[in-house]
Amino acid sequence: MKSLFLIPLLTISLFSVAQDRAIEVESEVKTTHETTIKGKKIPYSAYAGTQPVWNEDGKAVATLFYTYYEREGISNRTRRPLVISFNGGPGSASVWMHIAYTGPRILNIDDEGYPIQPYGIKANPHSILDVADIVFVNPVNTGYSRVVDPDTEPSMFFGVNEDIKYLAEWINTFVTRKNRWRSPKYLIGESYGTTRVSGLALALQNSQWMYLNGVILVSPTGLGIDRDGPVEAANRLPYFAAAAWYHKVLSDELQSKDLTELLSEVERYTIDEVLPVMANGAWVDEARKEEVIKQFAMYSGLSEKTVRQHNLDVPTSYFWKDLLRDKGGYTVGRLDSRYKGIDKKEAGERPDFNSEITAWLHSFTPAINYYFQNELKYKTDIKYNMFGPVRPWNRSGDNTGENLRQAMAQNPYLNVLIQSGYYDGATTYFNAKYTMWQLDPSGKMKDRLGFKGYQSGHMMYLRAEDLQKANDDLREFIQKSLPGNGVPAKY
Repeated sequence: MKSLFLIPLLTISLFSVAQDRAIEVESEVKTTHETTIKGKKIPYSAYAGTQPVWNEDGKAVATLFYTYYEREGISNRTRRPLVISFNGGPGSASVWMHIAYTGPRILNIDDEGYPIQPYGIKANPHSILDVADIVFVNPVNTGYSRVVDPDTEPSMFFGVNEDIKYLAEWINTFVTRKNRWRSPKYLIGESYGTTRVSGLALALQNSQWMYLNGVILVSPTGLGIDRDGPVEAANRLPYFAAAAWYHKVLSDELQSKDLTELLSEVERYTIDEVLPVMANGAWVDEARKEEVIKQFAMYSGLSEKTVRQHNLDVPTSYFWKDLLRDKGGYTVGRLDSRYKGIDKKEAGERPDFNSEITAWLHSFTPAINYYFQNELKYKTDIKYNMFGPVRPWNRSGDNTGENLRQAMAQNPYLNVLIQSGYYDGATTYFNAKYTMWQLDPSGKMKDRLGFKGYQSGHMMYLRAEDLQKANDDLREFIQKSLPGNGVPAKY
């Protein structure tokens, strides 16, 4: 009879040790590693952990998960750059650039960025860890980052300027804890992360008194710079031409040209011909409009009928659906138009799904979950949010482009590099160029603004050739933007 009473007692004992599923507000796990970059062995330490976000009363209301890589053997870090890395969304984890671009480990994919099995991680021979330490930051509700105070309103975190405000405070604390105040500092952001880091450049100067050496914008958003109406519509054509060239649907004459040669031609035509015709609207000369429609169709791979029916204002979503509609019936990807998709019906005005996102999640999700647990030894029952709940997002007051211009004007050391993939249909490369042109209309700072283009998409580094090229461009940018000893920050 005694054994009958032991079972419920054992059950009570087991359940009494169960804990709530929550992330630690403060934590850090250190591991040591070695990799080879540019043929040279690089020993480094990796720190995976969480650091609080405090409210104005000093109460911890959230915690942000980070991964910090620090090269070993550096006796003096006052000349050692620190790169602070953000991805976008808003609501996206830092996973993308972390394990596919600048970090010392990258996911296992083929040379064009497509998933292969077994899923996993391999060495990144092109990482910038040889020239800079890197911290990858996950904003609230992304990665393992979470709100920890149930009484705190989400509005504290989820908005253009709200995001910038709390992250500036968080960066201050991180830099202080890691004793990096004297180091040259860089921000890198991808997609919405470019909105974030553009705003942070000024916020760090004005509210934290922290001055940067560089800001890198990877596949930038509009940064609050006005481009509505004819400019928005006309600016799509160079991207259309790039995607059409990739899928070999242009005329033999255009297809035979080098991509960058073709795009230079299309860019000039967009500015000199397409934009003026669209700006004139109904009062444009009909013969001139017909000529532009024919040339637009030739460059874009679309039919003249399609271009005419849209009055030259062809939505990108329609382009993704229509480009290959009669050439195999595939759709093309939004963030990377090299990727093809299959819809239920060939008819319609937009694809059923974004073919590139499904491919990326296919390889990134198992890789990052494996990596933290097995290589960085960070263990938690919290789910790693590739995309987290951050909506509604307050998009009002987006002056981040102007914030970046002002930060550059106030800080003669501050340089900006823009990186874009030609096949990105969401944040197109030509809009990125337009952003750069409009960022400083005076032209007085254009020697501190640079653009690099790549034959890939939104995450240009997924293509092996561009992984090397883009990291080399970052390495060169960092090294060139470091002032010489004793060179003052002045005009």
